[in-house]
Amino acid sequence: MPAATRVRRPLAALLAVFTLVGLALGAPPQVPEAAAADGPTATVSKEEAGAGGTVTVSGQGWRPRALLMMLICGQNMIGGTNSCANSDGRAVTTDSKGAFHKKLPVAEPPKPCPCVIHVATVTGEAAYDDVPFRVAGHPVAPLPKQEGTGGERLRALSARLDGSSGLLTWFGAPPQRRLVVTIANLGSTPARDPVFQVGTSHGVFAPSWEEQQWRGTIAAGKKAQVKLPVELSAGAHGDYQVSLRYGKKVLVEQPWTVGRPWGVTLFWILLCVVVPAAVFRIGMAVVDKVRPRTAVVAARGGGEDGGGALPWFTPDTLPDGALPQTQTQTLTQSAQSAQGTQTQHLSAPSQENRPTPKGST
Repeated sequence: MPAATRVRRPLAALLAVFTLVGLALGAPPQVPEAAAADGPTATVSKEEAGAGGTVTVSGQGWRPRALLMMLICGQNMIGGTNSCANSDGRAVTTDSKGAFHKKLPVAEPPKPCPCVIHVATVTGEAAYDDVPFRVAGHPVAPLPKQEGTGGERLRALSARLDGSSGLLTWFGAPPQRRLVVTIANLGSTPARDPVFQVGTSHGVFAPSWEEQQWRGTIAAGKKAQVKLPVELSAGAHGDYQVSLRYGKKVLVEQPWTVGRPWGVTLFWILLCVVVPAAVFRIGMAVVDKVRPRTAVVAARGGGEDGGGALPWFTPDTLPDGALPQTQTQTLTQSAQSAQGTQTQHLSAPSQENRPTPKGST
C-alpha cells in the first residue's frame, strides 16, 4: 500500500470524528415542539373515573423545580378554587426538565360538572393548565354566565412587567412599566375589545383600579398577549403590587419593587448647602458697601498724609531694622531737634535779662 494512502485514511477518519462531534454539540436540545409552543401542559391517564379511584396526572414544559397544585374542580373552575375539591388536592414538584408524574385521588367537587383537573404553580410566575375530566356519577349542569361579561371566560396563563427606570425617574418622575399578560379564553364566545381593570397597591392599602380597554379579539379556545401600561405617582418608591381584573375576577397579581429617587435627596442636600453660602456672600458684600470708609482707613493704620509712622515709638526702643531707613532718619532728626531746643532753654540768661544789685533794668 502506498504511503500516501496510509496517511489519508487516518486523516479522513479523524475528520469524520470531528464532524460528528461538532454536529452533536451544535444540535439543539430535544424539546417537544408542542410544549415549547403552547407552554406548560398537563395530561391524564384516563378521561373518566369514579369517586374513590385515582388518576395519574403528567405534565411537561413547566419551570424546573417548580411547586404545583393539582385539584379536581367543577363548572370548569368558573368560581375559582371555591368550586374545587380542595381537601383532596395534591402537591407535586417538577424535575430538572420541568416534567412530573403524580397520582391524584378522584373526589366529587362541590359544584356540578363539566369538571376539569386544574394544575397551577404555587409560587413564582403564574402558570396553569386545565384538563377536561369526568367524575362518574357526579351531576352535570350548564355553565353559569359570568356576571359582568358575556359568554367568554378569560384566564391568565403568564404575566410579567416590561420596562426599566430612566434618569428622570431617579429625580422623582412617575415610574412606568408595561404589564404583559397571556390571556386564554376558555369560554364559548369570543372576547371582543375586552375592558380590563389595572390596579396598583402599596403595603396594606387596597389597590386603586383604572379601566383600560384592549383593542383586539380573543377567540373562544384561543389565547392572546395583552399589553397594558402601568404608571405610579411621582416620587413613588418601595414594594408595590400590580393587579389585573376582568369583571369581578382578579386574573394576575404581579410584584413590583421601585427604587428610591436618590436624585431628589441629592438636590435637597445641594440646595441646603448652596443657598446659605450664597446668602452669606451677599450679606458680606452689603456690609462692605454700607460700613464707613474712615473705619477702614484707621484699621489699616494710614492717615491723611499717607504716612505709616508710629508716633508712640522712639528710635531707641525699636529693634534694629524695624523701621525703614527714611523713617529712622526722620525720627533721629526729630530727636536731635528736641535736644537742641532743650539745650537752648538751659543756657545762661542774656545780658539784657541779667539781674543787678539794684534790681532789674
